[in-house]
Amino acid sequence: MANKLSHYDDSGRARMVDVSGKAATRREAEASAFVLIKPEVLQALPQNPKGDPLEVARVAGIMAAKRTSDLIPLCHPLPLSFVDVKMTLCENGVAIATKVVTAAETGVEMEALVAASVSALTIYDMLKGLDQGIEIREIVLERKSGGNSGEYRRVKSDQTKSSQIRSSQIRSSQIQSSQIQSNQIQSNQIQSNQIQSNNGQ
Repeated sequence: MANKLSHYDDSGRARMVDVSGKAATRREAEASAFVLIKPEVLQALPQNPKGDPLEVARVAGIMAAKRTSDLIPLCHPLPLSFVDVKMTLCENGVAIATKVVTAAETGVEMEALVAASVSALTIYDMLKGLDQGIEIREIVLERKSGGNSGEYRRVKSDQTKSSQIRSSQIRSSQIQSSQIQSNQIQSNQIQSNQIQSNNGQ
């Protein structure tokens, strides 16, 4: 861990770091995000009147990575060699994975994170008409390489794993509850039909 924050000078003022003395080297970064979506909303994806939400979000992420320095005040504008955004449809939402590559004097961690963030926000925008309760979760840096700090890989904490397990359990309980309610409604309808049939006799 660094001893001090690089974006402040000795007097405490925010500054843009001077990277002119560094050599341009290959640098990579990968980030991820997760968008929690109800199953019924996921099932409606093919009928979305705005188009394919996942493809629109993928392109939005790529575009956003290229505009990172316009969004984050002290980021350097970098010549990006490669930007990739992948969407994985899960039973309870969409997993987003991004990768950014450059040959420059500074890294592309922020570009990868911005791509993941904007992709997630675009999914929300595309689907908010069906559910405004969609949640954007776990926007994190997964890996970076290059530069003086070398390699970094995220290690999931026990708290993160526990949170994911609880989320899965909650989703499972909600599905079971819905099934029970559905069965109760069907049972009530059958009883009602039987009563009407008996009265008719």
